[in-house]
Amino acid sequence: MNTTVKTPWHLWVVGGLSLLWNAIGAFDYTMTKLGNAEYLSAFTPEQIAYFQSFPLWANTGWALGVWGSVLGSLLLLARSRHAVTAFAVSLLGLAISSVYQFGLHWGELMHMFGAFPMIFTAIIWIVAIALFLYARRQAASGVLR
Repeated sequence: MNTTVKTPWHLWVVGGLSLLWNAIGAFDYTMTKLGNAEYLSAFTPEQIAYFQSFPLWANTGWALGVWGSVLGSLLLLARSRHAVTAFAVSLLGLAISSVYQFGLHWGELMHMFGAFPMIFTAIIWIVAIALFLYARRQAASGVLR
């Protein structure tokens, strides 16, 4: 027997808001990696040099975090169970990026940016974990196929 689970209204709200939220991260990543002068003009030369000094593994983590979350949002809106995996990949990327920034360059980060990166990254962690758990719950309830 093939039963279809009705899509709850909150999936569209969560999916839409998460796509908007994650699009901001994708824009930031893209503008930083492309070296967009207008975008980077908000940063000091020291801060720009810091972004450009990320080793491959830290850049890979940043990319996995950003693009995994964008893909997760799109898959959530498509009602795909693969949203869970995409959000898990984004958490892995966030963990890698956090190790680089806060584990290996804490003092440098605090000197250049103050407490803002720590606070904002905590918010990113909360949202990323919430999206993963939400997608997992929707998959378990049969909303995501």
